[in-house]
Amino acid sequence: MSPAEALLVLVAGLGAGTVNTVVGSGSLLTFPVLLALGYPPVVANVSNTIGLTPGSISGALGYRFELAAQSARLFPLSIAAVLGGASGGLLLLGLPPGAFRAVVPVLVLLAALLMAAQPWLSRRLRARRERHAGPERGTGVGPALLAAVFAVSVYGGYFGAAQGVLLLALLATVLDEDLNLLNGLKNLLQALVNLVAAVLFAITADVAWTPVLLLALGSVAGGRLGALLGRRVPAPVLRALVVLIGTTVGIALLLP
Repeated sequence: MSPAEALLVLVAGLGAGTVNTVVGSGSLLTFPVLLALGYPPVVANVSNTIGLTPGSISGALGYRFELAAQSARLFPLSIAAVLGGASGGLLLLGLPPGAFRAVVPVLVLLAALLMAAQPWLSRRLRARRERHAGPERGTGVGPALLAAVFAVSVYGGYFGAAQGVLLLALLATVLDEDLNLLNGLKNLLQALVNLVAAVLFAITADVAWTPVLLLALGSVAGGRLGALLGRRVPAPVLRALVVLIGTTVGIALLLP
């Protein structure tokens, strides 16, 4: 790898770490770069996941105060994320390349639609909770949310691009709370998915370790930067940003 290529990967990692923490979809900055440098798709995907994991952890740590405010829901959702990330990683290693990626554009566009409709959906869900007190009243975590987080985490462990957009749209739709608070939860779940998949890939898959190191260095700095930026973004602006990025990513993935 030439110095110019190394710098390109490092800068891409910085951008991805920042975007992942603020919204999600940072992999769409780094994955194409690795492909352009000649790495096979599966090797690029595996290396991308491992390299961006430290940045995901850095971003989650930057939201530790927001996470402390919702500690009751962290354990069940974290278990769903870990199991889903492991399942997705195993699928990547066992299925033909591209088998799951065919549904990625649909998932991303659905996430953007969910985020755009989130205020209306949250009002409907809040009215329903007020009429029918149930077991989900305390934390908002029920079987449906756990199953949905597991499904998104399977996708995250398999491919990962825009999993943050999907997670944030899902959480914002089901949990009627401040979007920046939910962004912290999204970052934790995303970090857990990446971590369990990264450990699996590091043990069993073919990894390009030089890009991994460069992506890790860039993404850690980007994760801290994203935590600072994300906390200061007003909820309506953050929602609009999610919708814009999700729609752009979905359309881009539909193009040949």
